Amino acid sequence: MSCMNPIRAVCVYCGSSPGRSEIYREAGLALGRSLAETGLRLIYGGGTKGIMGAVADGAIAAGGKVTGIIPRFLISKEATEQALGRLDELHITENMHERKHMMFEKSDAFVALPGGIGTVEEIVEIMTWAQLG
Repeated sequence: MSCMNPIRAVCVYCGSSPGRSEIYREAGLALGRSLAETGLRLIYGGGTKGIMGAVADGAIAAGGKVTGIIPRFLISKEATEQALGRLDELHITENMHERKHMMFEKSDAFVALPGGIGTVEEIVEIMTWAQLG
C-alpha cells in the first residue's frame, strides 16, 4: 500500500524569457496542455512572458486550472495585467520568499523547465525542503 498523496497540482519552475530557441516555448506549451488534459492544476510563478507564459498558455488553451503566484515587484517585468486576468487564480505576494513558500504549499509535485539562476535556486530549495521532510 502506498502512503503517497495523490497529485492534484504541479508546480512548474522555468524562465520568464523565451530562451534561445522556439523549442523551449513549444515545450512549455506542451507541458501546460498535458497538465490540463490530465486534470492537474498548474501552479507557477505567474509570469505571462517567455517559457513561463507558454506553460500557462498551454494549460489555459486546454481548459486547465492555473494558479499564478507572483511578487508585486515582478508584475511589470514578467507579466501583463490583461494576461494575468486569464488566470483561474492569482496570488500577489510581497516578496520572493512568500512566493516560493506559497508555491510549495499549493503543490504536490514539481517540474523544472529551462530558466536562469532563479529557476535553479527554486528547484534546489524544493529539493532541500523535500530532503528535510
